[in-house]
Amino acid sequence: MATIPPRFGDVADFDEERGLGTVSDVEGRQFPFHCTQIADGTRTIAVGAPVVFVMAAGALGRWEATGIVKLAAP
Repeated sequence: MATIPPRFGDVADFDEERGLGTVSDVEGRQFPFHCTQIADGTRTIAVGAPVVFVMAAGALGRWEATGIVKLAAP
């Protein structure tokens, strides 16, 4: 079974109250995520933050971002 490599992108939007956001990869594709997928456990992340993440099949049958790690800004 092949593994899906990590992807790089930015946080496109994040609703702190609901804990829901979207990550946009370098190719412009967007993947939803829940705050529990932020790897450092903070449950919050700034819009525009550069990140690395893994795609995973979500509960609604769509690809979602998981294991989101905030990268140092360039």
